[in-house]
Amino acid sequence: MLSGMLPRLRVLRKLYGLEPAAAARRLSAADASASPSSARANSLLRPLPGLELPPSLPDNLGRSPTRVTTLPNGIRIATEDIPGPSGCIGFFVNSGSIYESGETTGVSHLLEKMAFKDTEHRRHRNLVHELELAGANVAAAAAREQMVYSYETLKGYMPEAIEILIDCVRNPLFLQEEVERQLVLAREEVQDLQKNPERFLHEQLNLVGFSGALANPLIAPEDALARINDKIIQKFYHENYTADRVVLAASGVDHDRLLNYAEFLLRDWHKGSPVEKPNSTYVGGDSRHRADSDMTHVALAFEVPGGWLQERDATIMTVIQTLMGGGGSFSSGGPGKGMHSRLYLRVLNKYHSVQSFSAFSNVYDNTGLFGIYLTTPSDFVAKAVDVAISELIAVATPGEVTEVELQRAKNSTISSVLMNLESRAVVAEDIGRQLLTYGCRKPIDYFLQCMEEITLDDITTFARKMLSSQPTMVSWGDVDKVPPYEFVCKRFR
Repeated sequence: MLSGMLPRLRVLRKLYGLEPAAAARRLSAADASASPSSARANSLLRPLPGLELPPSLPDNLGRSPTRVTTLPNGIRIATEDIPGPSGCIGFFVNSGSIYESGETTGVSHLLEKMAFKDTEHRRHRNLVHELELAGANVAAAAAREQMVYSYETLKGYMPEAIEILIDCVRNPLFLQEEVERQLVLAREEVQDLQKNPERFLHEQLNLVGFSGALANPLIAPEDALARINDKIIQKFYHENYTADRVVLAASGVDHDRLLNYAEFLLRDWHKGSPVEKPNSTYVGGDSRHRADSDMTHVALAFEVPGGWLQERDATIMTVIQTLMGGGGSFSSGGPGKGMHSRLYLRVLNKYHSVQSFSAFSNVYDNTGLFGIYLTTPSDFVAKAVDVAISELIAVATPGEVTEVELQRAKNSTISSVLMNLESRAVVAEDIGRQLLTYGCRKPIDYFLQCMEEITLDDITTFARKMLSSQPTMVSWGDVDKVPPYEFVCKRFR
């Protein structure tokens, strides 16, 4: 198969204009041997002789449209071409821990660790060598609903990048010896999780707050690690990594050129049977993990009804998160660091014993979580939880949030979104995730318009809707000093 790819790779390099003569132009020997006196005579205000300058970009550069092509087997190839020297491509798979059950529990965690290892066509050592030569940046991430594999590099190496990424995602070997090495690392990660309260509690929020698929652990539990082997991983991979559940998204890459090459390598990927998303129900609850620590950590959350599929409500929630803000007890910088937010002004500036106090969200396709995460000395945790309750209630109370605060939060959210979209990796991820969630990529102007239209009534109405759900509270540290769950529930009634 590789021998058949090489001629097409050479053709692609010509299409991209990446022949060696074009890729590395050097000054002539005469220019290189110019005398020091002539070098001093050359002004830096004028182009150097023999140096070819790239064309300048126009003053106003609009965004290229997102182009999508669906192959006969169901794979969607989507791109947004962006000027510049680099590009990013990524595979986005409609798979994750919600599709695990029984013996496959924890497999998504291992699939993340097994990414970019041995394939049918290259050993891991050779793969690493190829990536280093290209200066490439690769990453893999497992989530509850989606798996992501990304490859970012200079456009000159894009033909090779396409082939390598497709090989790594389509043809992994999952060798048992490599699986065993990754299982050792996964066990160490599970043990370290107990020492990382923030990550531990965010994992606990799902285990406690949901019943059904979203309650499946994303980080493989130790009993699952004792059971997982290469055959179990292969079985889960072949059942879930089917063409109709895959998106190949790219930013900074010409659509036709990507399609011309990727279609040849993807057209025979097998299409699976239709699969319904497993059901999940938000239930709320309380979980406490006792630990020997001077600090106690608490996360208090509520359901985000509708999740990402309720776009306007999800946009309102995003603005509320910016509005509440928060952070650590010390942050360098000015207003751009979030020190204008309500939790900074009303909590961190007032209660100096609080180490951190911030709003957070974990949102999925049909539901999600929104709340406050706090870290404080154990003797102050009861007061801190009470303050968190008061701050959440305040946002849901008419007249508590001012128009100035809302406008600042909207402006800050819009600025953050636009700045993030300057990254090619973020653009590729946005394309891939939206296609998996919505079936299309909604233009950024659509979401910006939603933000502009948000009113104070929208903020209070949606906050009330969230707070009407049963609370989910998880804590780590001296949990005996955390207020009883029943007390917290009564405060919101």
